Amino acid sequence: MHIGGARTALFNWLYARGKVAGGNGRFLLRIEDTDRSRHNEGAVAAILDGLSWLGLDWDGEPISQFERAPRHAEIANQLLEQGRAYRCWLAGDDLNAAREDARSAGRRFESPWRDATGGFPEGPYSIRLKAPRTGETLVKDLIQGDVRFPAEAMDDMVMLRSDGTPTYMLAVVVDDHDMDITHVIRGDDHLVNAGRQQQLYQALDWDVPAFAHVPLIHGQDGAKLSKRHGALGVEAYRDLGYTPEGLGNYLLRLGWSHGDDEIIPMEKAKEWFDVTDINKAPSRLDTDKLNHVNAHYLHQMDDAAMITAAEPFLAGIAVTDALKLRLQRAAPFLKERMQTFADIADVARFVTIERPLDVSGKSGKPLKKEGVSETLQEITERLDAIGDWQEDRLEQALKDYAEEKGVGFGQVGPPLRAALTAGHPSPSLGQVLYALGRDESLARIRDQVTG
Repeated sequence: MHIGGARTALFNWLYARGKVAGGNGRFLLRIEDTDRSRHNEGAVAAILDGLSWLGLDWDGEPISQFERAPRHAEIANQLLEQGRAYRCWLAGDDLNAAREDARSAGRRFESPWRDATGGFPEGPYSIRLKAPRTGETLVKDLIQGDVRFPAEAMDDMVMLRSDGTPTYMLAVVVDDHDMDITHVIRGDDHLVNAGRQQQLYQALDWDVPAFAHVPLIHGQDGAKLSKRHGALGVEAYRDLGYTPEGLGNYLLRLGWSHGDDEIIPMEKAKEWFDVTDINKAPSRLDTDKLNHVNAHYLHQMDDAAMITAAEPFLAGIAVTDALKLRLQRAAPFLKERMQTFADIADVARFVTIERPLDVSGKSGKPLKKEGVSETLQEITERLDAIGDWQEDRLEQALKDYAEEKGVGFGQVGPPLRAALTAGHPSPSLGQVLYALGRDESLARIRDQVTG
């Protein structure tokens, strides 16, 4: 399920849960799998998994369109018996030639079998709808407004292929009717389909659902969204370290808004969202904005929950219970510098590096100054005597040491930080010591004293 499909699903879910039947509408899931050459059970599983991850629960069991093929054929034959459809033997090269002739003559393509009364050949045939020859088809769209399709621009669509399989157009209309669909919210690349489908609804004397065609998502350059713009599957965004809340909030704001609100919890979204407020212009995927929104939700997470969610992104690092505890203690600092879970690999390096630390190059310069080894030894003894290993207490002990020695903190802090972090980005020394814990902190300092 690509990112555009995920947004469409979100809009449907919000509308069903917030506006339809006083917020008690049904959000139904149908797998449109009539094209068996492209069918893939793994892809179906990915759709279900992606929806579940985003928190978009559906009502009832998912419907397989393929399994309803007999019902679709029944409706096509019903229209045939009523004289609202006809058998067509035009196929292959003959069909292509007839289409080309109509195009060259600037007229509507029409099969010669539409009004035939005899001379029917043996062999397979398709079933076509008798579309109106004059006038227009008016689609009243909740987003796009009135959209008109002149009859001369719409030929007689095939409903049942010569092999007996239904087309997408027929299957969608029959399924929507049988599932009591009241609102169809989808991408505006289906807008032309709506005109054809409305003709079929009218031929069947069925109520036409309300259509709402959402403008597509474009890339930053204004071009139709593609993989180079980041048009990935929902599972890819999860694998990149995004939270479901962050991605959902960002998708909600792609083409819809509520004043200047940027962070919109789903409970509020259900209350505020309406398809009639969706913009008519295409929206643009902006990864920087996505990261910003995602960071908000990541920062709101419980420290332990955040570390557990981010743990898979510490590739190649054995996350022991001791290391996990250190990461949890460092979480307030880490979260401030993370936009996605994947960022933990860089921002937590001062925690995850293993002893003995490689303190070389520029980061090791503070350790080469005269008297540093003695200073670190004294600091080790001072810290080891602290009973309450807490951030504020540790920070104060270091300041007290510098004051007692009559030196500026600049002579104490840099070598200690180098010994503890090997120059990797880190918070205050009190936070570093607290996060690493007593044993790890003292061991790292002693490595540099004896080293």
